[in-house]
Amino acid sequence: MPSYFAGIDIGSTMTKVVIMDEEIIASIVGPTGPEHRRLADQVMAEALKKADLPFEAIDYIVSTGYGRINVPFADKQITEISCHAKGIAHLFPKARTVIDVGGQDSKGIKIGGNGKPVNFIMNDKCAAGSGRFLDILADALELDIAELGPLSLNAKEPAEISNICTVYAEQEVKTKLVEGVSLPDLVAGIHESLANRIFRMVNRLKVEADVILTGGVAKNIGFVKALSDKLGHETTVPSNPLLTGALGAALLGKDLVEQAMKKGQPLKKQERSLKQVRIL
Repeated sequence: MPSYFAGIDIGSTMTKVVIMDEEIIASIVGPTGPEHRRLADQVMAEALKKADLPFEAIDYIVSTGYGRINVPFADKQITEISCHAKGIAHLFPKARTVIDVGGQDSKGIKIGGNGKPVNFIMNDKCAAGSGRFLDILADALELDIAELGPLSLNAKEPAEISNICTVYAEQEVKTKLVEGVSLPDLVAGIHESLANRIFRMVNRLKVEADVILTGGVAKNIGFVKALSDKLGHETTVPSNPLLTGALGAALLGKDLVEQAMKKGQPLKKQERSLKQVRIL
């Protein structure tokens, strides 16, 4: 009988679930709402439905991310640093640097040859170093966030965005637009501005290849190019850059169960029932 493991990653803006046995059999990505406990129930139920599994079939559940303590049915909580490192090392065994740029924070993680984190750095204090910076400036330009990447590739001379504060950068962008700077040049400049901040942060870790870029901003092809140019390294983006934390959580749960079985010491699991997760 197969064993199933689940990882649930509650980030500041998006929540992700992975269910796997030897490989991923179901995954869900949805927006994080204010009521984390209810949200955790909902996304877990959606993932179970997609996997065509009952709740009791899941052997072990690990939660991670900003809202990990708000998952009442998780057997264990593990930090996002460990989970991201595990997920990336599974997908990219040669990875040595992970850069994660999410909606509200960004982080850099150095990974050792054993796939475990050896150092990390994080920025969760300022919107200017996260996806929120792009959201705000996209609104200022009356663009959809999905338009930014393709548009910036048409730039001839990226505009210089000198302000590091998001509020002042927004004013600067609006002023340059009135002055006649083209949209592609403005957007390319915005990407370079964010890439500069991320570069200054992760450069303290002494970036080594292979470099993997994750988080929602990794879907922006213009930012990927700007950051790769700044780093001097090609950056690789997973097929779903939002899932690596949840994947790592599920894999760490699998490891814990297998290690306990080898020792003949079954893991203590969270008491849970189908009442906690209502299958949709």
